Amino acid sequence: MNQMNHDLAVASDSTCQPRNLVFLAYPRMGLLDLTGAQTVFWAATKAMTERGLPGYAMHTASLDGGLMRTAEGLAVETCPLQRLDGVTIDTLIVPGAPDIRQAMIDCVDLVAWLRAAATKARRTASVCSGTFLMAQAGLLDGRRAATHWAMCDMLRNGFPAIEVDLDAIFIQQDRIWTSAGVSAGIDMALALVEADCGREVALQVARELVVFLKRPGGQAQFSQLLQLQTQDSAGFDELHVWIAEHLSDDLTIERLARQARMSPRNFARVYKRRTGHTPAKAVEMFRLEAARRLLEESLRNIDQIARSCGFGDEERMRHTFQRHLAISPRDYRQRFSR
Repeated sequence: MNQMNHDLAVASDSTCQPRNLVFLAYPRMGLLDLTGAQTVFWAATKAMTERGLPGYAMHTASLDGGLMRTAEGLAVETCPLQRLDGVTIDTLIVPGAPDIRQAMIDCVDLVAWLRAAATKARRTASVCSGTFLMAQAGLLDGRRAATHWAMCDMLRNGFPAIEVDLDAIFIQQDRIWTSAGVSAGIDMALALVEADCGREVALQVARELVVFLKRPGGQAQFSQLLQLQTQDSAGFDELHVWIAEHLSDDLTIERLARQARMSPRNFARVYKRRTGHTPAKAVEMFRLEAARRLLEESLRNIDQIARSCGFGDEERMRHTFQRHLAISPRDYRQRFSR
């Protein structure tokens, strides 16, 4: 069976009716949290209709219905949850909000509805800080989950039964999906479309929305240098720039400490306290990021990239890619090369 026929079989495998998607709306939710994923499913429905197959029926629902004002000020028309009685819900999607603490206070009744509805839906997903409402509903206990990187500590402290993944773009565990920042909700929606409709439809949607890179869930949320700059690493900024420029060198802790003008022992202790990473871990992440960029943008062969980024050889780089991104360098280049 060729790829297109396989995708059509996946798309038509379960039902001849559109899949019902329910987006939960509440006051001051993030506009793009809602509409980013909705646009993906809208484009997927267009693609499916062209193939003579059902797509998605989307419902934006709130407790009482009516206009729901987003954090950005734009109001969205919603139907009351009561109108969904008797509707077979395929997927529930929970958008996030900039002020998620207030949303958790305001949405107690909505969370109670979510808790009950999730037991009947085929799957439930959250965008960005919508993960907190999923957590409040008890849907994430004992699971790995993603949310916006700036809120990971808040999620970990508020819900210790959840294994919070700082790096992941999105995570699927059984029927539960969670995603990181707002744009990661688009990546997750594309993955949901691919699971339902096949790769060909998902790629058509990505092209229509000019989403050039369809990122896997394990891809890091943001650059290592940016991550370290958001932490208490002020004293090490020059060192980080130097590391990025000397990745092919033998970056031992003694070499790094000398560059930082500290003793190796004191450097290792202070660096870990300020950045949350050991020096070796930070160097590995800088190398991984540089290798990803070269795989995306350059024509160098993989072994050359491995050596220039300090991995030594392709095999060592492959192990690092598998451990952090769950994908090999060759597959990464095939999916993301520009």
